Order: sequence, then structure tokens, then C-alpha cells
Amino acid sequence: MAQTNNATLIRREIITRLCRLYAENRLDEIDRIPLEMAPRNTTAHNSRCCIHKARAIIRYRIMALLGFNVADETDELETLYSYALRSLAGTDRGKGVLTVVDEACTSCVKSNYTVSNLCRGCLASHCMVTCPKQAITMENGQAKIDPARCVGCGLCQDACPYHAIIYVPIPCEESCPVKAIYRNAQGIEEIDYEKCIHCGKCMVACPFGAIMYRSQLIHVLHQIAKPAKPVVAMLAPAVCGQFRADYTAVADAVKRLGFTDVFEVAEGAVLTARHEAGELAAHLESGREFLTTSCCPAWVEMAHKHLPKFLPDVSETWSPMRYSASMIREKYPDAMVVFIGPCVAKQAEALKYPGVDFVMTFEELGSLMIALNVDFQDSDASVPGEVIRERAFAISGGVAGAVAQYYQGEVLKPLVINGINKKNIALLRKLSATKHDYNLIEVMACEGGCLSGPAGISAPAVARKLFNARSGISVDQIAITGF
Repeated sequence: MAQTNNATLIRREIITRLCRLYAENRLDEIDRIPLEMAPRNTTAHNSRCCIHKARAIIRYRIMALLGFNVADETDELETLYSYALRSLAGTDRGKGVLTVVDEACTSCVKSNYTVSNLCRGCLASHCMVTCPKQAITMENGQAKIDPARCVGCGLCQDACPYHAIIYVPIPCEESCPVKAIYRNAQGIEEIDYEKCIHCGKCMVACPFGAIMYRSQLIHVLHQIAKPAKPVVAMLAPAVCGQFRADYTAVADAVKRLGFTDVFEVAEGAVLTARHEAGELAAHLESGREFLTTSCCPAWVEMAHKHLPKFLPDVSETWSPMRYSASMIREKYPDAMVVFIGPCVAKQAEALKYPGVDFVMTFEELGSLMIALNVDFQDSDASVPGEVIRERAFAISGGVAGAVAQYYQGEVLKPLVINGINKKNIALLRKLSATKHDYNLIEVMACEGGCLSGPAGISAPAVARKLFNARSGISVDQIAITGF
């Protein structure tokens, strides 16, 4: 899912500038960022409209990176510096992990179906006759679709003998597997947080960068600046697919950013695999037919909100993040614990579990390293370090494979759901309603696993190559096992 394009590059530039201002004790200059990124007499970042709109979009992106929901703005004249101070003071910043920058969300089509210039204005008017909502009229010898009446049934497209009617997707809506994002009366997309599973697919799909995750980065920087409590980072297994450096070099770089210590979440994954294997055996012995994994927070959220029939069979074993946080607190009882990974749904999980204080993304980690001039080449950690096989949790099929290593019971018959999409949701509904042979179902929201997380740095194909080279675990070997 993660991809590098102009929208993500702009977001990363804003993150880097924000980090640099905080590090240099110049946070009061935060309101200058929109002016500097979209200066007068330039076309930078404002090709869609005027410079004022370009600056407004950057401003709202910064609001999201300060942790606020853009929709909760009450005073357009409130400065970004004021928002920063409110955020650091712990002001309520609204609900939801994702937020829509409404100023940037204005360029998608108003209807999924549109008439192209191939239309011949034929006498039969199959499209107009077929439409059940009378949404099509003939104007100047061509068909025209009224978006206010169109319900997106597609009958007109099927009826047109010239194939003149085309389907134009709305990227964010098309990508959402649970229909949690929709267009409001003003033509702006809104997120239904009662349906949202925080998978981040809409954020990646939006061509205009109009969907942002609400960052906690400024809080992490603020805690690091305080000498009172240790601030401990834990790196998700997918980190091995993000940087061109071994894990030990990445961990050393994270310490040089100011973190007291660094833990590898793969160590917590060992406990997850062991406990889940035991839970699976007990679950099957009790007469249940199957168990699903629980390490992907987007999947667990989806089960609660959209597939309640699965809830009795969703594992109650803690995720690797929770076990790792527990291990950290044994060593540092009063520490501020920060999870760093490619997943925005982890923030929603952390809000339900008091053991994790903040969540950062790999995207933010990379931007912070640029802002503070921390380079892997300066690392003293030259030894690759111990290979933990549970790093495979980052790969689709890796969780099931790890559980299989500890499982003692009847023959294991696993099924891997590689990505949450409409097709796989239909498969899951079928699995919950019919008999099948599978007794362990692994579900990962991102196709390919956490290596493809929405807030990563590397594109999935690159992440796989880096993971193979840096983790000591072969992605291809996991696939060969048949999971």
C-alpha cells in the first residue's frame, strides 16, 4: 500500500519541517511553514488553484500532524502555534485516527458514471430509457447524467451500444473495504468513524493527499525533550523492510534521536505466537471449528464492527505490540512507551491499551532522522545482531507460520487472508456461515502483510527485497510453506 508520490513527499516535507522547528526550539515559527512551502510568485504546490488555497491545504495538513481532526476547527483565525500549544497541553483533539483535509478534497468527479465524447446522441437512447432514476437527459445531441439523481447502478453503461459511458472511480471510496467514507452534501468526503477500521487504504488511495492520519509525533518529541522519564521505542518487525541498514544500525539511529532504549517488537511476537498456539489448541478442544489471529488491529476492528459472527473465534491473545510494551515496563516501570511501525490502526489499538503511550509511523521516523541529521553511516553498530524468526509477523502468512512452530494439537489447516478488500470480506462472510476445513485463519489488512503498511517508507516490492536482505528471514520461504 505504501507508495511514494508528490502527495506523500509533501506530507513528509511538512513532517520534517515540523520536527526541525521543535528541535531548534522555534515552534513559534510554525505558521511560516505554509508561506515557505508555497511562496509568492511561484507555482509550487498551487497548480490546482491559487496560492491562498495551497497555503490553506498545507495549514490543515499541519493541523492533522499536530493531532487535530480538521473537521473540528472552530476558529479559522486560530494560529498553528496555538494549535501546537493546545496539543502539547493535552487538549481534546476530536475523534478518529484519520481526518479529511476538506480544502484538498474538491477535485474528484461528482458521479461515478460520466458520458464521454463517444456519445452519438442516438435515437434509441438506450441509456436514458434504461435509467431507473431518470438521471439521463439529452442536451445538444449528447446524453448527460445528473449526478444528483444517479445512484451508480451502471445500467446505462451496459446499455450504451457505443461504450460511451465510462465508470470513473472515486479513489478513496473505491479503496475502502467497509464503505466508511462517503461524500457529504458539500461534495467533501467524510469518514464514518462508526464504520472505519483505520486501515489507511483511503489515505493511500487519495490522489490529492486529502486524507491524513492524526499524528502523535509532537508529543513524542516533547517527551524526549523532558529529562524526567525515560522514553523507550519499540520497532515493529516491518522495520527490516524500510531502511537500507541492518536492524542494529536502525536501533542505534533511533537511540541517537533521543530515545532512552529500543526494543524489537519481534520479541513480543514470540510470546504472541506461543500464547496463540496454546489458545488455538484449547479453542479447538472446546468444540469450536477455527480461530482467527488477532495481531492486526484493523482486522480486529472489522470483526467488531462488521463481522460480529467472528467475535467468538477471534483470538484474545495480545498483539506483539502489547507484549513488547509489557516487557518494557518490567525494565522501565515509569517509561513513556512509543510504538513505531507502518500502521495507522495501531494508534486506535494503543488508545484501548494503556501500556502504550504513543504511536509513531516509519514515515515520521524517517522524516525525524532527516530533520535531526541522523545517518545510518554514523552508527557504531556493525554487528547484524540476533535473527528473531518472529520478524516474519511482518509478512502475510508469517503469523500462521509462527503459530505453527509452537502448536501442539490436531493437524493444522491454516488459511491466510492476504489483505482486507471487498472480495476477501465476502470470503470471510462465507467462512463464518458455512462448513470448511480451516482451523486457523490469519487475517492481515494490508496485502503482503505489514511490509505494505500505509505509513511505511518503501513501496511493497522494495520492502520485500529489503526485508529479505536485512531481516534474516526469507519472504519467499514463508510463501513456500503454503500459508
